[in-house]
Amino acid sequence: MSQTYGKTRWKRFALVMLPSLAATGAIGVGLANSALAASFSISGQSFKVTAEELHGEKFAQFGTIDVQKNNTTVPVAVSAFDTATIKKMCQSVVTDPNIIPLPFKLPVITLRLEAGDNPDPKKQVVATNLLIDLDELYADAEFTNINIGQDASTLTGTATKDWKSALGGTKPTGGVGFAQAADKADLYNVKQRAWATSAGNFKLNGLSLKLYTDSGHECY
Repeated sequence: MSQTYGKTRWKRFALVMLPSLAATGAIGVGLANSALAASFSISGQSFKVTAEELHGEKFAQFGTIDVQKNNTTVPVAVSAFDTATIKKMCQSVVTDPNIIPLPFKLPVITLRLEAGDNPDPKKQVVATNLLIDLDELYADAEFTNINIGQDASTLTGTATKDWKSALGGTKPTGGVGFAQAADKADLYNVKQRAWATSAGNFKLNGLSLKLYTDSGHECY
């Protein structure tokens, strides 16, 4: 790890920053104290996302719990960006052929979405108030003015406020959660497994969406 002019660089990190592993452990503590609110219901199916570059402003991350449709839970790290520009984004999800009970067998279907494959940032993927619920992430990263170990209830930024608003004003982890924040986050060669993504505005320049009847077309 090296620090230069307020910037921190990590190579090949999991869950954005290594201390995020502590966030996963802190989830159990939060639940035991009834202090950790679930974010929202999810389908129970994860999806893969890759990006050549992701440049985000006003970054924050904290742990929480998502509730699947069968009421089981998924511990996730929420990555929040007030604004983000994404170059060469790919998103894929493989459907479960047994998800719908039918008298005949459905094929495996892969949905693959690609966008932002352009050197001009104005023609890439642009998002505001971006929230990503993930449990696996690998990338090369650089953070500007980072604060690791911040109390999750003290996080600022419009993306984090939107997350709180969706819970009726509930603080992310009731004041007991591990969090981290930075003025800026630059991620390269991103690979992640996510359970949910939301944004106030999501502009997909150069959008391409394809369906495949097999599982050999995932982003990674």
